[in-house]
Parts: sequence; structure tokens; C-alpha cells
Amino acid sequence: MSSSTPETQSRESWDHSTAPDFLDHYTRESLSPATIGRFTRVRDKAIGLVAQRQGRADRLAVVDIGCGAGTQSRLWAQLGHRVHGLDVSAPLIEVARQRAREEKLDVAFEVGSATSLPYADGSMDVSLLPELLEHVADWKSCLNEAARVLKPGGVLYLSTTNWLCPLQEEYNLPMYSWYPGFVKRRYEQLAVTTRPEIANHARYPAVNWFSFYSLAAYLEGRGFNCLDRFDVIDTDHLGTLQKLAIGMARTIPPLRFVGHVLTSYTILFALKRS
Repeated sequence: MSSSTPETQSRESWDHSTAPDFLDHYTRESLSPATIGRFTRVRDKAIGLVAQRQGRADRLAVVDIGCGAGTQSRLWAQLGHRVHGLDVSAPLIEVARQRAREEKLDVAFEVGSATSLPYADGSMDVSLLPELLEHVADWKSCLNEAARVLKPGGVLYLSTTNWLCPLQEEYNLPMYSWYPGFVKRRYEQLAVTTRPEIANHARYPAVNWFSFYSLAAYLEGRGFNCLDRFDVIDTDHLGTLQKLAIGMARTIPPLRFVGHVLTSYTILFALKRS
């Protein structure tokens, strides 16, 4: 995934290699039913939001930032959308290109930095930031770039860490999200030196921890309206009690907060104002 080392990583010094253990793990996981199902739901929700705002949702221009092995990009391309996929990892981009060729899909994959996108202002209908922002030390530049390339009326989707919840998958350490900052910095250093296994051999382990509330505040100040997981849940297929719980979370702020504490990652759909 497209990412950066803690504090000291400059935009010009990206390491485009990937540890073999991480590459093997990530390429396998990118084809799992859980991953495909999650990305399919994201795609369908984003298409619905664009259709509501723009009155159309065909042949959308989509950028998948931190695309990894390209699973999400291919799901969009399968529906005929114009997809650009970018990642800092050259080996993962090669996997993405090979899989697209095998499916005869036209996706423009390239190696690059999430903090300096090679796309024009207002050129995309959808910006996707899947499981990326936690790995980019300069996360504000990453978000600003994803917003810059988005058209007015476009949709930005991101998923990332959630410091409110003690459960997480970034480090093999219990309750890591709640560790004090100075302790996190120590484990970040160990993960890129003597103990890579604690961060699953990621070249750029997570260095940022967010909540929906902090990200929404940042984006709303930059011309977006933000939706969280409770706003976008499709309740049509849910039972009566589940619908009631979602309805209460949507209308009672303390219950919404509890819901965020109980979920291990943050998701957000941000709608760029026209």
C-alpha cells in the first residue's frame, strides 16, 4: 500500500520494494471473499452516492490510491468505469497489472506517492483511500491530494485506523490503539528494524490513529460533507431490532459514539460540495 515511514520519510525517498512475507500475505488476502465483499460494498455505495449528487453514475473516473494488488480497481473496471490505480509498492503494482491483463481489464496502474498524485485538479468522480492513511506520515498531504483531484459533487471514500477502539490489526500487540504516543513511536521503530513481525512485515507500518470525528472535522473544513458507517448502512435487509439499533445510533449522538468505540476501524464517505 502507498505509505511513508515515521516523520523522517521525505517525498523523494520512497522505497518501492516490498518485503516478501508481506507481499505473499497481501496478495493472498487481496483475493479473499471477505476483501472482495468489502470492496464490492464500497463500490456500490460510492456509485449510489455519485448518482444522487450528479444524476449519473456511468463511466466514472476513479482513482484507487494505495491500490495494492488492484482488487478494488478491478471491481470498478468490471463495470466499465475508467480506473487509475496507484501504489508505492512496485511488486504489488506488477501483481495488479498481471491480474488486470488476465481479466482483460483496462486499468491504468502506476507506481507513485499518495502525497503527490500525477492527476489533474478536478479530474476524478471518485477518490478511494483504502487502509492507507494510517501508513502515511504526511497524512494531511495525502487527504489534500485525494480532495484536489476530485470533481465538485464527487465522492471520497477512506478506511483507516480507529483509536477509539482497543481492537486493531496493524500491530500484533493487545490494545495497541490505546497505547500512549511515545510507546507507539517505540514500536514503530522496532517494526522497521529488529522486529518486523509485530507489524506483519509491512514496509511502512501504521504511524497514525484517527477517529471518524477527527477526520470529519478536517474534511468539513475543506469543503466536504461527511458520512460515517451508520449513515451509509443499508437497513433494508436487516431485522427489526437491527433497524432499531441503527436508527437510534443515527439520532442519539452518545449511542453513535459507543458504536464507534465498538468498531475496530474507521470508514468515511466524504461528499465534495459543488
